[in-house]
Amino acid sequence: MHHLNHIEALFPMIYLASASPRRHELLKQIGITHEILQVPQPLGEDEPQLPNELAQDYVQRTALEKALRAKAYIEEQELWVRPILSADTCVILNNQVLGKPVDASHAARILGQLSGKTHEVHTAVVLAYRQQLLKTVSITQVTMRPLSVKDIALYVQSGEYDGKAGAYGIQGLASVFIEKIEGSYSGVMGLPLYETWNLLQQLGR
Repeated sequence: MHHLNHIEALFPMIYLASASPRRHELLKQIGITHEILQVPQPLGEDEPQLPNELAQDYVQRTALEKALRAKAYIEEQELWVRPILSADTCVILNNQVLGKPVDASHAARILGQLSGKTHEVHTAVVLAYRQQLLKTVSITQVTMRPLSVKDIALYVQSGEYDGKAGAYGIQGLASVFIEKIEGSYSGVMGLPLYETWNLLQQLGR
């Protein structure tokens, strides 16, 4: 990993305001030193979409709220001030946000909706540091082949759907369902690396 040391020197240590192991792995992959900040969750796991709120606005709002909650938490706890990176990923089909499944039958229902169609995965990323608030969003088109009842049952049995937007993880078993993607693979995983790198480059300018 010594080749990443010069990258680490380029950027300050940051907080990752996300408990997602995938986001942590992705940041590690590009050599960004970070500390995972466990911000207490507000009540209710997934924030509801506001009435008349567009699907694409929803994910940008929730990513921003995560960053602002982390910022407030750092001040409250009197933690060391560092740049905060937060992100939110959502799966959108026909302008509807398909959230994280609550249980196995909900996961099966979501996968049935995605079967044989192209959906969008939006990942909004926010970088907050002192007075700076940098935002970006990555949009990827994902085409899923038609899934049989057996396909869905086997996938749901694996338990891989748990905690994942749209009830699937692209890097796991569901990869055999994905016919093609147009856009950012890492964005579908939860942190678009190209866009995140660009935000980090803007930091402090």
